Amino acid sequence: MTEWTQANQTYLAAHVARIRARLAAHAGQEETAPPIPPMPDGATAALDRLVALFDLSPFERDVLLLCAGMELDGRFPDLCAAAQPSGRPQPTFSLALAALPAAHWSALTPDGPLRQWQLIEIDGGPTLTHSALRLDERILHELTGAPALDERLAHFVYPLPATADLVPSHQAIAHTISQTWLQAAQSGDFPIVQLCGAPDTPRAEIATAVCAQLGLRLYRLPVTLLPTAAADLAKLRRLWQREALLADCVLLLDGDGLDRPNDALAQWLAQSWGLFFVLGEARRGPWARPSLTFDVALPNTAEQRALWREALGDGEETAVDQLVAQFNLSQTMIQSVALNARAQANGRAAVPAALERQLWQASRQQARPRLDDMAQRIDPAAAWDDLIIPATQTEILHEMALHVRQRSRVYETWDFYSKGRRGLGISALFAGPSGTGKTMAAEVLANALQLDLYRIDLSAVVSKYIGETEKNLRRVFDAAEAGGAILLFDEADALFGKRSDVKDSHDRHANIEVSYLLQRMEAYRGLAILTTNLKEALDSAFLRRLRFVVDFPFPTAVERAAIWQHIFPAATPTTGLDAARLAQLNVPGGNIRNIALYAAFLAAEADEPVGMGHILHAARREYAKLQRKLASSETEGWL
Repeated sequence: MTEWTQANQTYLAAHVARIRARLAAHAGQEETAPPIPPMPDGATAALDRLVALFDLSPFERDVLLLCAGMELDGRFPDLCAAAQPSGRPQPTFSLALAALPAAHWSALTPDGPLRQWQLIEIDGGPTLTHSALRLDERILHELTGAPALDERLAHFVYPLPATADLVPSHQAIAHTISQTWLQAAQSGDFPIVQLCGAPDTPRAEIATAVCAQLGLRLYRLPVTLLPTAAADLAKLRRLWQREALLADCVLLLDGDGLDRPNDALAQWLAQSWGLFFVLGEARRGPWARPSLTFDVALPNTAEQRALWREALGDGEETAVDQLVAQFNLSQTMIQSVALNARAQANGRAAVPAALERQLWQASRQQARPRLDDMAQRIDPAAAWDDLIIPATQTEILHEMALHVRQRSRVYETWDFYSKGRRGLGISALFAGPSGTGKTMAAEVLANALQLDLYRIDLSAVVSKYIGETEKNLRRVFDAAEAGGAILLFDEADALFGKRSDVKDSHDRHANIEVSYLLQRMEAYRGLAILTTNLKEALDSAFLRRLRFVVDFPFPTAVERAAIWQHIFPAATPTTGLDAARLAQLNVPGGNIRNIALYAAFLAAEADEPVGMGHILHAARREYAKLQRKLASSETEGWL
C-alpha cells in the first residue's frame, strides 16, 4: 500500500466517522468524532478532489459521505434506522436534511451535482425525500483510492495503449494538436480534432501520442455503438463526461465505416464538452463546436525508406529500394514484414535473394487490399511463353512492365513529380474480340511483376443510386493503393462508355461517374487495365488519357497453330495431334482452350491419350455453344 493510499483511507475514515457522530447525535446517542488528519504535503485526498471537480457544497459532500458510510461502516444501517421515524436502515434526503449541517434543498434538484453527475443513485420510494440513497459504485472506488472504469462504460469504450514512436510527418501533426489544446486550456473551449484518412493510416496512433504528451488517457468508442434513443445517449454522454473529469480522459469517436451523417454523433458533440478525436475516412461536420481537421496519410517515401532500413539493418539497400518503389505500407506493416522475414532467416544479417523474395511476398500479403465484396483476386499462372499474340503487342506489354518497375526512379529520384502529378498513373486499355488473350495478358503482367491481380466485379461497383458508384470506385482504388495491385476492369465498356449529352439528371450523373474514374486512374500509383470487346464504345476523352492501348487481333492461322502447340500441359498424354490442321479451326485462344479441356475430359474417360478424334468431338460442342456451324474445311484431313 502506498503512502498516499494509506493517508487517503485514514482521511476518508475520519470523515465517515464525523458523519456517523452526526447520525448518532440525531438519534439521541453520544459519539465523539475523531479529528480529521492532514494529508501529506502536496497530496490531495480523493474526497477533496471530488469536491473540487464537481463543485460540491459542504452539505453535498456530507450527503456523499453519508452514502459512503453505508458501504464502509457496518454501524450505519442501525444508526440510519434509529435516526428516522420510518426506521429505514438506509440514508434518505429527509435524514440528510435533518441530521447534517448547512443543509439546502438545491442539493436535491436534478441539475445539482449529486444527481446531475450521478454521484448518488435514488431508489424508488413514496417521495423524493423518503427514497433510499446509494453511492454510485464508480464514485465509491474513486473515494477509496482504487479507481476503475465505470462498468456501464466498459460496454462501449476501451483504452488505447501507447504506441511506438511516430515518423516525423505524423509527429508534426501530434505536436500541432497538443499545442492547440494547451492554448485552448486557458479558455476551456477545446476544438474537436478530426483525423481523416484510410483505415491503415496511423490516426489512432497520433491520438495516443497527443495524449501521452499531455498526460491524458485515451479511450476509443465506435460511433456505431452510440445509442439512437435520446435518453440513452444523454445518459451515456453524462457517464463519459464524469469519467473524463475523474480520470483525465480523452475520447476517440471512431467513425470508420460510416457511409452517411450520424445523428447520434452530431448530437453527442453538440451537447458535450471536453476533448474529443473523431476518426473517419472522410471529413464530417460542420459541428456545433469548433473543429480542427487533419488529413493523415501513410509515411512518405523517405520515411518508409528509413523505417525499412531500421527494421532490416544496414547493407539492405537493394531490398529497401525495391520494397519502397512498389509498396505503400504503414509503419506497423513494415515492422511486421521485417520481423517475420528476420525470423524466417534465423537472424542472419545479410539478405540473400531468397529472403528478398520472402520480403516481397510478405509485403504483398500485408498490402493486399480488402476487396472481397467487389473484386476477385486471380492467382496468375500464365507466363510470357503462354501468350501467343503479335510481336508489337508483346513489346508494348513488356514496356508496360518496365513502366511499373521504374516508376519510383522516374517520378521520385528523377523528380518528375515536380512537373505535376497529373497523368502519372499507369493505365492501359486491352481491346479486341473475346478470347484473344486480354485477361491472360493481365495475368502475365501480374506474374512477371509479382503483384496481385484483381478482377473488378462491375455488378458490385455500378449502382443506380446517385453517388454510390463513385463511392464504390473510391473504395476499390483506395484499398489497392498500398500494394499497387493490378486492377482489371473486365468488359469495361459497361462502365466507361461514351459520355452522353445531358438530357436529365441521370445523364449528368453518369458523366460525373466517368469523370471521377478518369481522375482516379490518373492518380492511381499502380497499374489499372481496362478490357473491352467494343473499343469504339469508349469515350474518346477517356482514350486520350490512357497511357497504353493494346489491340488484341483475332489470331492468324500461324498464331492459332502456336496456341495449339502450347495448349496441353506436359503431363497430358497426346497422340497424333497436328497443330497445323488444328489451326484450321477459326476460333481465338479462349475457345481453343475450351476445346482442349473438353477433349482432355473425353480422353480421360476413355483412358486414352488425347487425339484428333477427341478434339473433333469437343470442337463440335464448342461450335454448338457459339451457335456456329463447323465447316468441313475446318476439319479437312483430321481423321
